[in-house]
Amino acid sequence: MMKIVPNTGDSSNNEISTNKVNSSESPWVEKYRPIYLDDIVGNEETIERLKAISRDGNMPHMIIAGLPGIGKTTSIHCLARALLGTSYKEAVLELNASDERGIEVVRGTIKKFAQKKVNLPPGRQKIIILDEADSMTAGAQQALRRTMEIYSQTTRFAFACNMSNKIIEPLQSRCAILRFARLSDEQVCKRLMKIINLENVKFSDDGISALIFSAEGDMRQAINNLQSTVSGFDFVNADNVFKVVDQPHPLIVQEMIKACSKQNIDEALISLKKLWAKGYSAVDIISTMFKVTKSIQDLSEKKKLNYIKIIGLSHMRILDGIATYLQLEGCLAKLCKI
Repeated sequence: MMKIVPNTGDSSNNEISTNKVNSSESPWVEKYRPIYLDDIVGNEETIERLKAISRDGNMPHMIIAGLPGIGKTTSIHCLARALLGTSYKEAVLELNASDERGIEVVRGTIKKFAQKKVNLPPGRQKIIILDEADSMTAGAQQALRRTMEIYSQTTRFAFACNMSNKIIEPLQSRCAILRFARLSDEQVCKRLMKIINLENVKFSDDGISALIFSAEGDMRQAINNLQSTVSGFDFVNADNVFKVVDQPHPLIVQEMIKACSKQNIDEALISLKKLWAKGYSAVDIISTMFKVTKSIQDLSEKKKLNYIKIIGLSHMRILDGIATYLQLEGCLAKLCKI
């Protein structure tokens, strides 16, 4: 597994603002959620565009697209605070995945809020945040077109979604599209170390590496896994982290991949049997194989690419429904032939 050295250096751009939630029992992902644009980690170019919008004061309708847990919705809230100041609470409406977002909500809740009169700073508009907007029904999205046009002088819409192509084109053409990329290991590491220092968490370097490995650039998952490990074991090391996230241990998977590189199918199958006996599904194992293969330094680039190709094809078959032990055995056999 890739070794990551914790970076505890201070950076004014990445300072944590402790949110209003201060109870030690509260979720750390809420306790340390950024409240200003300067607090947000990663995606510097996109954040600079949001800062420019906050300085200009004229927010367009926007779509923010990207993977889960990298700060899309939080960024919109930070922008809303910068634009609206003390009017933030009454001038922002957020509808998230737990809400019904059919056509009736557009005609009712959203239209009612758009018509609501609020005292705002000069030149500012109310903001409606639609989280996971790509799960809205097509009818609801169509109904939004007219609402956006009628109330554009007083209300702006912000759509947070994983895939912008699931937003209908008429809405896309009315919005500025911003894309958020996956956070780097170093960015996740820096934020985790700040939280660890503030919470006086006991940890080891391999524990930090395990958190980063399991999160895959998802800051929310990294912080949740950190808190869960501390709550369950009071010490953050690799074994405790992988017990919490319940993923196949990368060291066992690494042994399996290295056995394949030596064309030792028997040794590779012993490692596979060990993981299967622990109850991990074919998807769990093949996904971890993919992540581990990318980080093994002993393999040549050419061999690594061939391995990833074979693992990817097996992953596709498993997702299609052929999630059997035989499928994993066949994958290892193909790896041994390279």
